Amino acid sequence: MNVSRSLLGAVGTKVSLHHPERIPTTKSILVVSNHRSLLDAPLLMAALNRPVRFACHHYMSRVPVLREMVSAMGAFPLDAPGERQHQFFRKSVEFLQSGQAVGIFPEGAQPMVQVKRANQLSPFHRGFAHLALGAQVRDLAILPVAIASTQEDKHRLAPLKLFNLFDPTEPLFNCGGWHSAVVYRRVHLLIGYPVWIDEVQRQHYGGRRAGAMAKALTHACMEQVAGLLRLGFQ
Repeated sequence: MNVSRSLLGAVGTKVSLHHPERIPTTKSILVVSNHRSLLDAPLLMAALNRPVRFACHHYMSRVPVLREMVSAMGAFPLDAPGERQHQFFRKSVEFLQSGQAVGIFPEGAQPMVQVKRANQLSPFHRGFAHLALGAQVRDLAILPVAIASTQEDKHRLAPLKLFNLFDPTEPLFNCGGWHSAVVYRRVHLLIGYPVWIDEVQRQHYGGRRAGAMAKALTHACMEQVAGLLRLGFQ
């Protein structure tokens, strides 16, 4: 928490928080948000006023400086690209069952490496939905959040070739160019309506229905984030 606030203060990010009353009072929350900057995790923790165990991209646990930065914020890495994410699911369930908040960026690594427009949203991966439906956690809420950056600076962090040396498993590092770094100057953080996972959904999740249920839940959360993102630029 202190690390997050100190980092935002050091770079001079000005934040406008919208609808904080929607943040659930339950202990176990799965936060899902759009993602373009290294500041996204500290920004969300400061807004929610509680620690959040963010699942960071695998390469961030391998690259010096980034590794120490995400570790200081209590983040834990996803499994390497192409693996089945067993460790990610196991750790996430442990955190949620102990009443902690877990944060996931369902767009994946590409928006971090190859930065898109601030109002553009990439398709969500379904891993967070499978996690929410499969975890045996009572009173679990998924909280969709949109980060709308209205003023920012874009920098080049390092050549992708350098990142490839530390994590050759990431396909994005086989491309030419540089890893981008976005620093928010003014940003709107818009809180969505929590999506509650009940016992009936957990009982029906499994077999052939699992994929369809995860797809529907992913679509619902992505639609919320997309709508909030549009509001942030009005």
